[in-house]
Amino acid sequence: MEHMEIYWAGITYAYIIADKLTKGYVLYRFSKPFLENKKGASGIGIAYFVTMMILYFVPFEMSNFMAYTIGVFASYLVMCKVDRRNYCQKIFLAVTFFSLRWLSAYMTTVVFGGIYDWLVNSPYMIAHPVLQFIVYAGAVILEMAAGFAIIGISVRYIVKAYVYKRDQMTVKEMFMLIVPSITGMTEYVILRYYQDYFEMSTGKIASGIYSGLAFLHYGISIISIVVMTVIFQNIRARQEEKLQNELLATQMDSIRRHIGQVEELYQNIRGIRHDMTNHIMTLEKLYAGKEAKEARDYAGNLKAALAHLTGEIKSGNPVTDVILQEQKSEAEKKNIRFQCDFHYPAGVKVNAFDISVILSNALQNAIENAGDKKTSYVSILSYRKKNAYMIEVSNSFTGNLQWDAENEIPVTSKRKMDGHGYGIMNIRRVARKYAGDIDIVYGDGEFRLSILLMVEE
Repeated sequence: MEHMEIYWAGITYAYIIADKLTKGYVLYRFSKPFLENKKGASGIGIAYFVTMMILYFVPFEMSNFMAYTIGVFASYLVMCKVDRRNYCQKIFLAVTFFSLRWLSAYMTTVVFGGIYDWLVNSPYMIAHPVLQFIVYAGAVILEMAAGFAIIGISVRYIVKAYVYKRDQMTVKEMFMLIVPSITGMTEYVILRYYQDYFEMSTGKIASGIYSGLAFLHYGISIISIVVMTVIFQNIRARQEEKLQNELLATQMDSIRRHIGQVEELYQNIRGIRHDMTNHIMTLEKLYAGKEAKEARDYAGNLKAALAHLTGEIKSGNPVTDVILQEQKSEAEKKNIRFQCDFHYPAGVKVNAFDISVILSNALQNAIENAGDKKTSYVSILSYRKKNAYMIEVSNSFTGNLQWDAENEIPVTSKRKMDGHGYGIMNIRRVARKYAGDIDIVYGDGEFRLSILLMVEE
């Protein structure tokens, strides 16, 4: 019998350790996708496990609820230490995990608590202690596996549904997402209070329909937590789509404006062609009269007028000419040196509108981030090798970038809700349309965006 007591104590301690360890692992898997520092994510699960084990063996009494609150709070502090940003999102992770842990634990207790009372503590099992221990050990393993499955599946669905993990969560969004968790925990406390009151008043164990309804309620609470996350992300997705459509519409208007400028340019050129005969006759008369200085001045004025009308940049396409000239003027207004060696890919199947989307977004970002120093610059060049057409946009850059490791693009410092942050995404969308992609390199005072398009003749 002494050995059996050791076995019972051993399986109890093993269950406690395994339960804390598996829950710590779930918390680690839950928080990792939301962190930039993936290596430090393991410390979150370790902090939870170590804190819970210390609290379990401390010499003073403490309620389970308070102990788990301290454990989750310790994990939250480590989470903030590992990744010092988006604190509202971390509160959401901690509160959601805390709620899922309690709700899933009670669901398994309802099921396996009945098994203990009906099977393990039956007169037959009490008379056969070895068999009783085996059944108890099996039930404990099943309970832990069931609890791990419930919370693990819930966390997996939340992580999968939560698409915009790198976006900054606002306080309002945080409260909206944690409401189901807080509601579930509040109702858990209320139901547990009435259960304890009933059992203390009557000396009977609350079971039967009460346990069934409680199990159903906590299951619905877990589903509500997951569904709220899905709904929130669907709302965000629609907002993202709407903003991208608005941005695309703005770019379409910009392209229409560029096309209008091109049409105006050609009208002016036709006007010059109409007057060209008169200009030539004037020059001939000046040279015939040996008035060379006047002829040179007249020719210079005519050349300047042509340059003003047609622009200095000749890329091989009138639409891209206008865009490049417009961006060059914008850069010069900010005292930013503008270098252009861009050539439109001639003789290939490529849409001028797609190229204009790339140029507009890339050059606008470059000018905005080039700085205001005397050495600030923006450079654009293009080259083609067989079917590979490459565009490179570089600019002076001395700031710091937050990197979205999931999408492999820098995180905008401006709010997406204001329409910012989609430039590089739109460039990538166009590049992938032509079986290409983008590459970003920054350092040593420079930011360089390379866009590869696979073009066909």
